[in-house]
Order: sequence, then structure tokens, then C-alpha cells
Amino acid sequence: MNLYIYDKTFEGLLSLVFDAYTNKTFPDQILGDGEVLSLFGDSAFKVVTNTAKAQRVWCGLHRKISKEACGMLSVVFLSELPEVELLLFRYIQKAFAATKSIEVNFADPDVLQCAKIYRQVGREAERMRMFVRFQKTADGIFFAPIEPKHNVLPMVVDFFTDRFGDQKWVIYDVIRKYGLYYDLHKTEEIVFDQLDFDLQTGKLNDTQAAADEQLFQSLWKSYFSSITIKERLNPKLHRQLLPKRFWKFLPEKQ
Repeated sequence: MNLYIYDKTFEGLLSLVFDAYTNKTFPDQILGDGEVLSLFGDSAFKVVTNTAKAQRVWCGLHRKISKEACGMLSVVFLSELPEVELLLFRYIQKAFAATKSIEVNFADPDVLQCAKIYRQVGREAERMRMFVRFQKTADGIFFAPIEPKHNVLPMVVDFFTDRFGDQKWVIYDVIRKYGLYYDLHKTEEIVFDQLDFDLQTGKLNDTQAAADEQLFQSLWKSYFSSITIKERLNPKLHRQLLPKRFWKFLPEKQ
């Protein structure tokens, strides 16, 4: 069994594809740095991410499938699902071998699976756009914790930068332990040495929150309550449209 190890980045995966074709040895298993190695691997290849190699693979893909299909592959990678790297490798392998684009060949199980995952990740990104709730910190930065199923922060950064371009904000992925910080000019990736908010509720510590934050949360909850038509409540439909896993970070659900 051929094992490839890479750095868990999309550029690293494209570098892996380049190395596999150069070695003429295709992976049976792909692991990230630090993951437990298989006991049954015959050969282990350590991939060093190389921008030039990744670019050559990416340009080659653009000659075989559409720009939209290439974008789909990068979104599927963000799913972080088990063995998604092998799925993407098989898709890329088939794309290079085919005489015409495979992107609408849904009779192929890998093409179909990629399409399904693409929709799943897209739905999760849309939920982030709808359900993120900011809190104002004492130093005037708007802060929002999230716990998405997939690594969708790269997919929503443009939306929040455009919509909230006149204020500083941080959106922090609690699961993946990184966030995005917008300083009115640019957006950059950040990590926290320690978390100054409650992981169970997402609320900032009293010393970190702005003095009027509790007032605004109370006003928001009052508004939410006032527009609710109790006679039309449908809890089952409500949970379908707003899954319960999001409630912990929504002031109106506290």
C-alpha cells in the first residue's frame, strides 16, 4: 500500500498529485503531518509543498475541466471529511485521463460524491452568513465565534468584508482554532493563545465585552420576541431551518 503524507493544505495536495505522477506511484492512503501512520504501508512518501508544482497541476486541471469545476474541488477540500484527499486525487486522475471534461458525468461515483460534498459545504457556508452574531468588545472590535461542520471561513470572508467593511471584526472558528481579523483595510488569519469567551455560550468575558453589549443583546432578544407570531410556531420546521447546533451562539435563543 502506498502512503503519502502532506501538510493538509490544498497547495500541498496539488503538490502531492505532481509527485505521484512524477514517481508513477499513486496513493492508496493520504495522511496529514502528525496523523497516525498505517501499519501496512509498503512505501511512505513525504510531500514537500511546492508552489511551482501545485501551479502546474492547477493549470493542467483548468485545461481539462471548467473554472467552476476547479473551484468546486477547492470547496470539497474544505469539507475535511475522511478520505476526501483520496476522493479528490481520483477525480483529478480521471480528469487528466479523460478526453473531455468529466465534471457532469454523474454516473461516475467520484464525480457524484464531489458534487454532493460541494453542496453540503456550500450550505454550511450559507448558514454562517445567516447565523453569525457579533458581540462588541471593550476595544471596539466586533467578535463572533463559530463552530461549522466544515472549514468554511475562507468561503465567507468576502461576504463579511463587503457587508461589514466599516467596522473591525473577528470571526473565530472554535473547532479549528483560528479566525479572521478585519482591521478596516485587510483581512488576516489569527490564532488566540487563550480564549476570553465561554466555549459553551460564545459570550465574551465581562472584562472583554463593551459596556453596552448586554443592553444591545437584551434589545435584540426583545425585538426577536416581539416579531414572533406564537400561533404560527412550528418547532420542527424551525429546527430544520435553524439547526440546534447553532443556538448556543445566538443571543435570541438564550
